[in-house]
Amino acid sequence: MLSKITFSMGSLIFSTAAFAGPSDIMVSNNQVRFQFISTNVDYTETGNGIFGTQTGTLDTETGAVPGFALNISTMNDLLLGNDYTHAEYNHSSGNTTYTGAVQGGTFGSVVDTSSATLTNYSARYGKGFVVHDQLMLTPYAELGHHQWDRGVNYGEIYTHLYFGIGALGQYSPVSKLVLTANAMFGKTFGSYITVNSGPGLNGFSGPLGNSTLYNVGVSADYAFVENFHANIGVDYMSFKYGMSAVFPVGGGFVAWEPDSKTNYGTVKFGLGYAF
Repeated sequence: MLSKITFSMGSLIFSTAAFAGPSDIMVSNNQVRFQFISTNVDYTETGNGIFGTQTGTLDTETGAVPGFALNISTMNDLLLGNDYTHAEYNHSSGNTTYTGAVQGGTFGSVVDTSSATLTNYSARYGKGFVVHDQLMLTPYAELGHHQWDRGVNYGEIYTHLYFGIGALGQYSPVSKLVLTANAMFGKTFGSYITVNSGPGLNGFSGPLGNSTLYNVGVSADYAFVENFHANIGVDYMSFKYGMSAVFPVGGGFVAWEPDSKTNYGTVKFGLGYAF
């Protein structure tokens, strides 16, 4: 009797493992998803003392901005075999906490709320390689666009494009569950700012310095019924903007956008349909 129970348990474990693997990863990669997202903004502007202005931290913006994401991914044998494509649009809108100072003042002497709208588009292409029955590695190239509508002062808009190279590592430990780790290194280009005008001062717009860009993340996808999936993930992205040119803004004054660094930490969870 004991040997029969042991054999049955062994058969169950073998059966569970047998149905996990590349087939589950392939199913997970052929999916359309809707996700709720929350992006934690961590932005810091720093001054370099130009024209006798302050050095060090000038102002920061921090806080979680809620939104949503729509994305679709496919994996098929269209070109090279296990061809992987992914396209995403996401949009977030909310408020952050602004910490700064009046002109010439001490950092931290002004704390206020600032509106924030984040919009992103991206497209990715790669090729998957089956490492073993439960693991796939997919190198890829990605092109994307980012925009931040910042409510500080009378409104500022930051935009850039980026190109990156990265890889997905996907592991299916049991049937219907796929765990994914992602890492990408890239460069921003076409970075630009538009500053709206205010009472007595003109606005300005112009290029910003570009930088390297980093993006890492982890996620999990589970098929709770045949075609419907639940997913959750966390991403972290970091990049910089270099100082703009100096622009006359009226009344004998000049203005510019200082150096800055932006970190985004995004939590995602939602549902998907596998096709």
